[in-house]
Amino acid sequence: MLLGEGRGYLRSGKVRDLYELPDHRLVLVASDRISAFDVVLPSMIPDKGRVLTGLSRFWFGETAGIVPNHLLDTDVAVIDDAIARSVEVTGSSSLDLGSRDELRGRVMICRPTTVFPIEAVVRGYLAGSGWKEYQAAGSVCGVALPAGLRESARLPEPIFTPATKAEAGEHDQNISFDGLVRRLKGPRGRVDGGEIGEAIREHALRLYRYAAAMLEVQGILLADTKFEFGLASNDGAGEVVGPPGERIVEGDPLGRIPDAIPEWPIGSRVLLIDEALTPDSSRFWDASTYRPGRAQASFDKQFVRDWLEVQSWDKTAPGPALPDEVVEGTRARYVEAYERITGATFERYLREDVIAS
Repeated sequence: MLLGEGRGYLRSGKVRDLYELPDHRLVLVASDRISAFDVVLPSMIPDKGRVLTGLSRFWFGETAGIVPNHLLDTDVAVIDDAIARSVEVTGSSSLDLGSRDELRGRVMICRPTTVFPIEAVVRGYLAGSGWKEYQAAGSVCGVALPAGLRESARLPEPIFTPATKAEAGEHDQNISFDGLVRRLKGPRGRVDGGEIGEAIREHALRLYRYAAAMLEVQGILLADTKFEFGLASNDGAGEVVGPPGERIVEGDPLGRIPDAIPEWPIGSRVLLIDEALTPDSSRFWDASTYRPGRAQASFDKQFVRDWLEVQSWDKTAPGPALPDEVVEGTRARYVEAYERITGATFERYLREDVIAS
């Protein structure tokens, strides 16, 4: 593991490791781990974490006018500055981030939020678990759809189909909008789950429509995608958030859901977090080869899933190691997604940590 666990270490997800700086900003570091069927595999995909970070940076910048996000900076020097200030004040550092060269291109320095325990999924095409549910019930997550649709068919309108946010090794479960509201409200009913749910649904649909239109110009179809959202703390309600370029000088407490709903619209404090519109969170199809009525080739880890499906594996941990050709093929698909979406060269991103051709 690149980063040593210390007082600043918070937790690791399937792909990302999360740390807290001495001034309470968060650091998300995208690894090269890959998961399939909710199991983290023993094989790494070289530079996968940099693809995810670069694409998230790109989309956070593109969509900041639609919904604010948690990204504050991506410069590794900011981490150095925060640790140096901590050493100056306390005489010691609580966080060892290891090699700066390994961190470059993988790091997002973010504003803390209270993370909502759901996946905000938007579907524009009928695929994956949505296709299976439609075959059985004629609907997806309680959203009724026209009869006679084929696999991979384009839907009349994008639909919001939330899911649970499962722990590592567990499976996400599709839920209805009412189920989403119940999860957001919590056991004590301290927040208005309906108000937050409406804000999340509106944000997710607007983000999808914008990205789908932008990608279609590039010859890519956005079949579906999932977003994550969090609630900014009271103390940061007036703070500007968005893409790199702004930095917090003084930290603020970790976001907490307040006991009482403040007077300003709570939807204005819902931030887009984690990653956005990457091959890990989205299903991208090549428009030139799109044919409804069958599964589609995609720029994501479907290549890995297809290989795993023919292995004698029960889809529980530990998963099988991937052969070299699957590792190389997966990396190529991720890099192609980065370059086609951003119009920038991945080689320059690796060399200079910038998104530019």
